[in-house]
Amino acid sequence: MFGMKRRAFITLLGGAAAWPLAARAQQPERMRGIGVLMPLGADDPEAQARIAAFSQALEQLGWTEGRNLRIDIRWGAGDADRVRKDATELAALAPNVILANGSAAVAALQLAARTVPIVFVAVIDPVGAGFVETMARPGGNATGFTNYEYGMSGKWLELLKELAPRLSRVGVIRDPSITAGGGQLGALQAVAPQLGVELSPIGVRDAGEIERGVTAFARGPNDGLIVTGSTLATLNREMIVSLAARLKLPAVYSLRFFVTGGGLISFGPDRVDQYRRAAGYVDRILKGEKPADLPVQAPVKYEMAINLRTAKTLGLDVPVTLLARADEAIE
Repeated sequence: MFGMKRRAFITLLGGAAAWPLAARAQQPERMRGIGVLMPLGADDPEAQARIAAFSQALEQLGWTEGRNLRIDIRWGAGDADRVRKDATELAALAPNVILANGSAAVAALQLAARTVPIVFVAVIDPVGAGFVETMARPGGNATGFTNYEYGMSGKWLELLKELAPRLSRVGVIRDPSITAGGGQLGALQAVAPQLGVELSPIGVRDAGEIERGVTAFARGPNDGLIVTGSTLATLNREMIVSLAARLKLPAVYSLRFFVTGGGLISFGPDRVDQYRRAAGYVDRILKGEKPADLPVQAPVKYEMAINLRTAKTLGLDVPVTLLARADEAIE
């Protein structure tokens, strides 16, 4: 009888010794926090596609929301004051890392969060903007992925001239409140004379200025339009595309979703791909690496899209050579 009790007691002791191990194994993983500062609206399908790509890439790297990760997103919806307020709110949450889209978001975050690691996407000139010391060694609390070099802007004018050879006047929509607005215009001005094109800068800060500026510019059949890269242009893309159609202006854009929405031609980086790549840097920072040591990376994928239906409406024949180079031709 005693032997049985003793055996049961020893078994019980053995079980008790195993409990802490089992409890330790079942404890939830340590939760990490990621902040996301987006300049677009929460209901923008393009913004949703970018966030989905980012979340999926993180999951493939072992980070699942609700299990070992919390993601807090703030949507600026093109409001500069709101972006600054959102940056302060995200900084106050003290996340492990913040993903920021565009120069305005990065500038606001660097004021609000001097020590929180920042991974940026869609920034054209991070050195010129003062976000990093050099591309190879960022040196501070930010690193990430650039959009393109200013020099690439010249390509837009070349493509437009190839598609509409008679063009002689081209309006350039740019946001003068961002350094990239001037940088892109400068690159266009460098190639315009050899292409026999007179450029008219259209400085815009809101939707009303876009409509007034483009309408005032458009005069005749040899006019065209270049829409430089900016959050403002992205937010107002439907209005810009319909304005170009109404005024019969052949227009070139920096991103493909302008063309899927009815724009004529686009050339630029695959923005959704940048979000996938950004997840890789977020993963490395969560595992202990510093933004200061992670080099800023240029796009690896550029894409050209042509809307053949829009070309036909404008009476333009798309050269076979141009069609052969396009990644996407929309019928």
